[in-house]
This record gives sequence, C-alpha cells and structure tokens, in this order.
Amino acid sequence: MFSERLKLARKREGLSLRDLASRIDGTVSAQAIGKYERGEMMPSSTVSIALSKALGVSVSYLLSPSDISLEKVEFRKLASTKARERAMVEGAVLDHVDRYLQIEELLDISSAKWEEPEGAPFQVKSLNEAEDAAEAVRIAWNLGGNPIPDMTELLEERGIKVLKLDFPLRVDGVTCHVRRPGSGRDGVPVVVCSTNKSIERQRFTLAHELGHMLLEVNGEIDEEKACHRFASAFLAPKEELFDEVGRPRHAFGYTELIEIKQMFGVSAAALVVRFRDLGIITDAKLKRIFTGMGRKWRKEEPAPLERDEPTRRFRRLCLRALAEDAISQSKAAELLGLPVSEIDRIMAGPAE
Repeated sequence: MFSERLKLARKREGLSLRDLASRIDGTVSAQAIGKYERGEMMPSSTVSIALSKALGVSVSYLLSPSDISLEKVEFRKLASTKARERAMVEGAVLDHVDRYLQIEELLDISSAKWEEPEGAPFQVKSLNEAEDAAEAVRIAWNLGGNPIPDMTELLEERGIKVLKLDFPLRVDGVTCHVRRPGSGRDGVPVVVCSTNKSIERQRFTLAHELGHMLLEVNGEIDEEKACHRFASAFLAPKEELFDEVGRPRHAFGYTELIEIKQMFGVSAAALVVRFRDLGIITDAKLKRIFTGMGRKWRKEEPAPLERDEPTRRFRRLCLRALAEDAISQSKAAELLGLPVSEIDRIMAGPAE
C-alpha cells in the first residue's frame, strides 16, 4: 500500500513529517503527508512524484504492495539510541528485506531457510555454558575449528538476512524478525550492524547478535556478557587457540598477537581478553598489555584486516534476475539503489 511504503521510505531517511514537507518545498503540508501515511487520502500524481524524488525512490516503489512487519526487535545500547535512529534502522530493515523477498519471488526461489542449530535455544546459566553453546553451533554447522573467513556470508547461507548500515548510529547491533504471510512461524531473521565500525568489530557484532538469537540466558549472569563470550568462542575456538599459543603464557610479543588476530579475524583487544578468559594469561598480564603496547587498541585497531565482508547474496540475485530478463534495468537499479549507468557497467564488465 502507498501509505505503508511512504512511511517506510520516510523513516529510512530519518525524516519527520515536517522535514519531508520541507524537502518538497511545501507542495503539501505535514498534516497532508500524515493523512497519506494513515491511508486517509491519496496524493495527486504531481505530489507522488515530488515525494518519490525527495525520498530517493521511484513512484512504482511507493505504489507497490507491502505486507511485512517487524517483530522481536532488539537494539543493543538501547538507552542511548534516539527514537529517530530507531525508526531509521527499522525502516531500513523493512525496506531491505522487502526488496530481498521481492527478488526471491521474482526468481521463483525459496529464501534460504533459517533453521536453528540442534539444541537451540541453548539454556545458559554461566559463561562456560555460553562457550559450550558456541562449540555446539560450530559442530551443528560443520565448521570444525578453522577460522571463519566471512561471517556475513556464513549467516546468509544459514537463512539470516544481514543488513549493514552506513549511517552513524549509537547502536552496536540489532536483531529482529520480519513477518510476512507465508514466511513461517518465526518469520525471516535479520541481523544489523554498522559499516562505520572496523571489519573486526562488524564480525564480532554479527557473532554477538547470533548469540542473542540462540541463547536463552537464565540465572544471574548478564545476557550481554554471555553473548560476548559466545561471540569470542564462535570466532576463536579455544582448542585452536591453545594449539596456536600454548598455555599458560607469561609474555607475548606484538607481532605474534597481530598475526593471531589476523588469523581469526578478531580485534586485538578482543583477542587478549579471550586469552584471559581461557586462562592463557592472568588478569595482571591483561592489564599490563592494555597499559603497555595495547593502550590505544580500544580506540584504534592495530594492523586492521585488509578485506571487507559485504552482503553479496542480494546483489547476486538481482544481477541474476536481470541477466535472465526477469527484471528490467530500471528495476535492478531500484532494487540495488544504483543508477542505471552503473548497472550497465556492472553487467558489461571492464572495458577493453
């Protein structure tokens, strides 16, 4: 419905009704836009075009049906997250997943189905049980003990839609489910993280949010700490770390730490905390590292990973649909948020 699409596009842009009215130079009032969003009236074609240009979407997008909704939305750092930022994230999630499901329907393929690993939700009453849960998920997903080369691709292969936002937010991560008729009892699971953080932080956020999806924390332990431990264990399994560094250790050199953090794709700070959690180093040694060579690590990542882990599956499906004439160039441009000229370049490849 036009009303739902308009509200979704406005929230994604972080605009109030008054902001949007101003952006279209007062063509209609904020009150009128509110009536459009409530379905109480429809705009003229002239106003529809103005609204679509102001929101960076096509008129056809605004007129397309939308029957999805958000459920089980959980923001990390909720207390410091403004209502407008929450609305921007929720709007972006709905918009992204709606486009994702559209292209899967056009290709007549089922969405990669989310199935919880055997044993989930894992009942966790201690940090050691969170560690055990991470090991259980690795076994269920046949990951062995090897480092995970791409967390984004892994989650999408397992049926979790991953969204990476490039606007500044006081949000570490978000998990939610998108409900759509026929999407199953639990809907489509979504994990959100920010591209404004290092790739090491993005990987950890995705693993942390996976913990929130799979753990059922009981007792007196803090859920955030449990998911933190889950993420550490999922990204850097203890047996592999023991094989690499031995135990216990009385000292570490800078180069060894950097090579191990590069191997497992975690931040240097997270790595040495992991060493402490596993008893490889003591609390006293951890403090010496953070007051010595690691004193700037929490603000500035040493030797950052020289790679990216973008969300690729949605892009691949759009290009597949375009190549098979299931969608037009303009539709591909709309779905991917790119100009038609860029779609031409992508399909043609590098010039000779």
